[in-house]
Amino acid sequence: MTAAQPVLDTVTNASADPERSQPWAELGLKEDEYAEIKRILGRRPTGAELAMYSVMWSEHCSYKSSKVHLRQFGEIPQETPAGKMLAGIGENAGVIDIGDGFAVTFKVESHNHPSYVEPHQGAATGVGGIVRDILAMGARPVAVMDPLRFGPLTEPDTRRVLPGIVSGVGHYGNCLGLPNIGGEAVFDASYLGNPLVNALAVGVLKHEDLHLAKASGAGNLVIMYGARTGGDGIGGASILASVEFDEDGPAKRPSVQVGDPFMEKLLIECTLELFASGIVRGIQDFGAAGISCATSELAAAGDGGMHVELTKVPLRDSTLAPEEILMSESQERMMAVIAPEDEATFYAICKKWDVEAATIGTVTGNGRLVIEWNGETIVDVDPRTVAHDGPVYERPYARPSWQDALQADGAEALARPASAEELRAQILQLVASDNLCDKSWITDQYDRYVRGNTVLSQPSDSGMIRVDESSNVGVSLSTDANGRYAKLDPYAGAQLALAESYRNVATGGATPLAISDCLNFGSPEDPDVMWQFAEACRGLKDACLELGIPVTGGNVSLYNQTGETPIHPTPVVAVLGLIEDVTKRTPSKFQAAGEKIFLLGETREELSGSEWAHVVHGHLGGLPPKVDLAAEASLAKLLKDLVGVISSAHDLSDGGLMHALAEPAMVSGIGVEVKIEGDAFVGLFSESVARVIVTVTGENEAALVAAADEYGIALNELGATGGDAYTLSTEAGEISIPLAELTAAWKAPIPAAMA
Repeated sequence: MTAAQPVLDTVTNASADPERSQPWAELGLKEDEYAEIKRILGRRPTGAELAMYSVMWSEHCSYKSSKVHLRQFGEIPQETPAGKMLAGIGENAGVIDIGDGFAVTFKVESHNHPSYVEPHQGAATGVGGIVRDILAMGARPVAVMDPLRFGPLTEPDTRRVLPGIVSGVGHYGNCLGLPNIGGEAVFDASYLGNPLVNALAVGVLKHEDLHLAKASGAGNLVIMYGARTGGDGIGGASILASVEFDEDGPAKRPSVQVGDPFMEKLLIECTLELFASGIVRGIQDFGAAGISCATSELAAAGDGGMHVELTKVPLRDSTLAPEEILMSESQERMMAVIAPEDEATFYAICKKWDVEAATIGTVTGNGRLVIEWNGETIVDVDPRTVAHDGPVYERPYARPSWQDALQADGAEALARPASAEELRAQILQLVASDNLCDKSWITDQYDRYVRGNTVLSQPSDSGMIRVDESSNVGVSLSTDANGRYAKLDPYAGAQLALAESYRNVATGGATPLAISDCLNFGSPEDPDVMWQFAEACRGLKDACLELGIPVTGGNVSLYNQTGETPIHPTPVVAVLGLIEDVTKRTPSKFQAAGEKIFLLGETREELSGSEWAHVVHGHLGGLPPKVDLAAEASLAKLLKDLVGVISSAHDLSDGGLMHALAEPAMVSGIGVEVKIEGDAFVGLFSESVARVIVTVTGENEAALVAAADEYGIALNELGATGGDAYTLSTEAGEISIPLAELTAAWKAPIPAAMA
């Protein structure tokens, strides 16, 4: 070793020089956390141990500020009338039994901060990471979705991040050959400087194919395979997602991971063949925290320990120090545990798929994670202290001092359209607004039909995938959140997100089975934000208990704020539903002219937090729409019963009835002519929940009426489909907008902003 090279920090050294200065603060650790690490070890940590603890105890990996609130999801039964959970919270992804020996695994996760720093790679590797989570459960990934949040379309930074994020999502998913079947693109000033990039993946497996992340069996081999380890993403997601941004950008800028979707495609096929061979005893993907995570989590979940020789890790950069290798978040890597007699078979399968593999260690029986570098021990820890026994904070929280004033400032006093002409102008204004406008500029960059099993995708209410070609059984998925609602009332806002996603799945004819959530909030060190988070978790738990569906897992993303300004609390809820026969699904768009249009559900004067208040007045205040989970459950049952009776179904949410009538008309090119009884303004723009519009042919009207009566759901005939205009008959007069004019206004905003 030359004089210029640093002396290797071994466990022996750590015991011999306990007072050595270490960069714990620069790695994101608090002083008391560093002291706790020293207490656990009985000495100071080595540089490699410090690297491991810093990334594994980060907010992103350890959930140290959110654990106390997430635990309540364990109160929800894992087996419900709707379905049985085969794997849940704590695993790479939740797994739900869908019958006939099939299971589905799905999860939604965040890659927010890396996508702000480097939009294309941040979003791309977000897709790659969630797909590997699905793969690690033993499933073939079959589809992805992407709930996205941006600042206003008019903002220069939105024009910077949106194209890169969309290209990253599209490029990675398209190259993998996975259809993108849904998601959201929401625009609000609170996300300016803090875009949210949440990614969902869904996979299919047979029950016997289920794999878990654990290293068991002393003497078994630990093998890394996939891409080589490089200097990209050193501490990236784990550290970057655990700090807030200052006014000029992120306070820390670790390297964002660089993705290679073609390598991941090979990795998927290689892993599936390894599973099929029956030789895999344990499996873990490399996500945030890289080798630190894979080794400590596998060892902690197993029945022994692990010994690793770090110098055997294949590198892209030979200059990397041991600490950097442990922290690197290079993509497209997996770790497997196999028996020694299966090593040759493992390597043969990897060679077939041109995937590099290296045996880097063994499972031991001593309960320790020991990592060596050229024969010197640089890590000797109890793996549970790294992976599971990190700090747990009961952060102080309290209802914000401004919450009462915000809720008192309702939309009731806002000026309303005084004539049919004003009503017409506001309809066009809303249709062309950021959140209600056509998103095809985004979704057309995604392949929606690759693999040939896509049944429904954008702009349908939900995405739907056929699982089994012989029986036509399928699953439906939707993701939803309304940050304005959650700002007004985070308890109700989380329930409204769940209710909308639940309703969207039901409109296609599927039965909701389970949820995954991605909880996006500001700094946990702000008591106001922690109150929002605690209320949202409580709201989700109570709603799941009432609806009888479990939380299978998910993700928490905190520190989403710039300076002192947090994002709106944004609990994204993904609902998965089961449909027995995808050939009998219900589409969202109108199918033919001359069909009657009915509104199911009660409309109340609920305009606070609405798109109308937001777009027309720039107003946010009051209380969000009242949650009615019993009505949502009844409506879902009715919609399932009416598959084959109704010809289309579209939920009412953002933009109310106005948009629910306009969107299927614009998508199908079939006009509408309806009559709005009473106050047309409330009837059109209210965002009351548990409502759906449906269309039926004349011969099926009686069946619809009978079903609504059976379930006690209000039913109102609105009018009929047909013509080439959007025509409303109101007490203020008739409003007629040519469908061509309406559609032109709807399609223009995003292409114009991105030009």
